[in-house]
Amino acid sequence: MELLQRRPEKNLTSVKAPAPARPRLLEALALRPVDRPPVWLMRQAGRSLPEYRELKTQHTFLELIHDPALAAEVTLQPIRRFGFDAAILFSDILVIPEALGQGFKFRETGGVEMKFTLRDRAAIHALQIDAVTDRLAYVGDAIKAIRRDLPPHTALLGFAGSPWTLANFMLEGGSSPTITKAHALFRRDRAAFDELAETLTRAVTDFLQLQIDAGVDAIQIFDSLANVLPGDDFEAASARWMRRIIANLQHQVPLIVFARGCRQWSALSDLGAAALGIDHQIDLRHAVRHLPETVAIQGNFNPNLLPSASPETIAAETRRMLHLMRPRRGYIFNLGHGVPADARLENLAALAAAVQNFS
Repeated sequence: MELLQRRPEKNLTSVKAPAPARPRLLEALALRPVDRPPVWLMRQAGRSLPEYRELKTQHTFLELIHDPALAAEVTLQPIRRFGFDAAILFSDILVIPEALGQGFKFRETGGVEMKFTLRDRAAIHALQIDAVTDRLAYVGDAIKAIRRDLPPHTALLGFAGSPWTLANFMLEGGSSPTITKAHALFRRDRAAFDELAETLTRAVTDFLQLQIDAGVDAIQIFDSLANVLPGDDFEAASARWMRRIIANLQHQVPLIVFARGCRQWSALSDLGAAALGIDHQIDLRHAVRHLPETVAIQGNFNPNLLPSASPETIAAETRRMLHLMRPRRGYIFNLGHGVPADARLENLAALAAAVQNFS
C-alpha cells in the first residue's frame, strides 16, 4: 500500500532527473522523478513486425505462445527494433480458460472460437481450477528465457485478462458481434455469475503469482471488455474481482489496470493498482482531473493514427502529449489500445524516438 499512500509534490517531472539505475517503468510506477516518461505499447510484439510475420509462416499463433523459446523471441523483437522501456510477455488472455479446460482456436474468418460454450452452472462448476498452475508452467519458462536476454534497464511486464473480460469470452463461446451473455447471467443468476467470477479470480491470481515467481517486474490486467458493461454494474461485475486479485498479490510488484471504456473513476481509483491505463476515446486531461496523484497514468495515444499518418504527425502528437503530461509524476507513454496490424514501422519508430528524445 505504500505506493498508494504517498502523495508526490506537483510539477516535479518538469525537473530534469538523472537516468534511473533501474527500469524507468518501475520508477514511474513508484511515482519517482524520471529523466523522461517510459514508453511501451500494447501489442507491441506481434503482427505489425515483419520478423514476427516471418515466424508466422512457420508456426501457428498457438505454437508461438505455447513454446517458451518462441514466445521469448517474439517478446524480444520490438525491444531489439525500437528500444522500448518495457517488454510485455507474448501470450494471450485466453490461456486461462484453456488451462481451466476450455480451449480455444482462431477461426479462418477471423476471431476466436472456444472449444465449447459455458451454458449452465454445471459447466461452470466443472472448470478445472486445480490444474491451472501446472498447465501454465510453460509461461513461467518463457519468462525465464526472456529475462536471460532482456537488457537490465528494460522492465518485463506480465499480464492476464480480468475475470469480467474472460467470462464474456467463455459465455459467448468466443468472439461475438454482440456481447451480452455475461451481463445477462450477472442480472439473471447472480450466484452462477459469482461462482464463475470466483473461479476466474483464483485462476488469474494463481497465474499472475506464477509470473511474479518467474521474474516479471510488473503486471497489467486487461479489462478489455469493460466498455460493454453498464457503468452502474462495473463495481459488482468487474471491479470487486480485480480488487481482490490485487489484494491477493499483496503488491509484490506494481500492477496496472487497463479498463477500456470505463469512466467509473472512483471505482478505478480504489482498485489498489499502481497505475491506470486510459483508452484513446477520452481526452487525457479529463482522466488527469479525475484521478488522484497517488495513481500513475498510462496512455493514451490514438493507435488509429499509426497506419495512416506521417511520421512527422506521429512525432508531433507524441510531443504534444508529453508536454501535456509533464507536470504529472508517474506518467507512462502508451497507446489507448493495441498496435494495429497495419501500423507503419516508420511511425512506430517516430513515436519511440519522440519519447526517447524528450526531456
